[in-house]
Amino acid sequence: MGNYHFAVVVEKDKQGYFAYCPELQGCYTQGETFEEVIENIKDAIKLHVEDRLANNEPVATSEIVSLSNIEVTA
Repeated sequence: MGNYHFAVVVEKDKQGYFAYCPELQGCYTQGETFEEVIENIKDAIKLHVEDRLANNEPVATSEIVSLSNIEVTA
C-alpha cells in the first residue's frame, strides 16, 4: 500500500463534527470533537482505500487548488 493524499471537508454543527472525503464516494464520518472526527475520517479513508485495492479498483485522488470560506449577505 502506498501513500495517498485526499481532500477532507470538516463541518461543525450543534451535534459535533461531520467529515467527508469528496474523492471517495460514501466515505464520511462524525465525531464529538475536531480531533475525534479527524481520526475517524483517517480510519474511514484507510478502510475505503484498502477495500478498493483488494478489489483491484482504482483509487482516485485529486489536487486541491483552492478552498475558501466566504460570507455572503443577502
